[in-house]
Parts: sequence; C-alpha cells; structure tokens
Amino acid sequence: MNEDSGREQQEMPGLFDFICFAVYSVNHAFGRTYKPLLDELGLTYPQYLVMVVLWDNDGQSVGAIGQKLFLESNTLTPLLKRLEGLGYVTRTRASHDERQVIVQLTQTGRALRTKAVSVPQCIVEAMGLDLETVGRIRDDLVDLRSRLFQAGTD
Repeated sequence: MNEDSGREQQEMPGLFDFICFAVYSVNHAFGRTYKPLLDELGLTYPQYLVMVVLWDNDGQSVGAIGQKLFLESNTLTPLLKRLEGLGYVTRTRASHDERQVIVQLTQTGRALRTKAVSVPQCIVEAMGLDLETVGRIRDDLVDLRSRLFQAGTD
C-alpha cells in the first residue's frame, strides 16, 4: 500500500505560482534595467548600493554598511577594495577600535553622486508606476523580507 493512500495528494504549484520566482525574475529585470545606467558610472549594482549607503551617510564601518545591505563582511570587503581601487572610497582602521574599518568617500566618490542622481528617476520611469504605487510595493517587500528573516530564525 502506498504512503499517500488515504490522504489527498497535493498538487505541485507551477513556476508562475511561486512568489519567490516572481521576485527572482523582477530582480533579474531590475538588473537588466540598471546595467546600462551603472555602466556609465563604471559601477556594478552591488558597488552602486555601497555608494548609495555612503552618499546617505559617509564614514561608516564595514559592519554598519553590511547590516544595511544584508551582506557579510567577506562579501562586502572585495566590493570595498574595488571601490577603493577606483578611487571612490578609502578604508582606514578606527582609532578607537582597530578591529573596525571605517569607509569614507573620496572627493571623486562624492563627485560621482552628481552623475548618479538621475539613476533612481530612470528606474521609476522604466517601471511605469506612480510614486505612490512604487512606495507601497517597496513597503510590502520590506515587510515580506522582515517576515522571512524572522521565520528563518524561529
């Protein structure tokens, strides 16, 4: 006798029924949309995110940047080294705690912001959505992320 006899066999959802696939494929579409914009800046998307974090608040520790971007230091450090090599940031040990590395924008890194300021508007235009809808989707995704992180720690 088969284990499934006596209980109804569940149907496997199709690919397009998975919310994770929808998010994955939207992420891929975002990447394709960002690429030509960021190519003009000489940045990859992860490098751009680091720069956005620093443009918002310069002089942060590697740990603080990692927390904001949900990246471990072993993933973030190579990004920071490349940005340092491009002349956009400097990394120095904190005087109060040698274990901490502080990342600061260089003058060139600060100047890059002027070139990058149009990127968010280009993305909003590509989405073809009003700002209220964009904000609602973002808020829903942030809430979903929080729930999934919480579920992963239970």
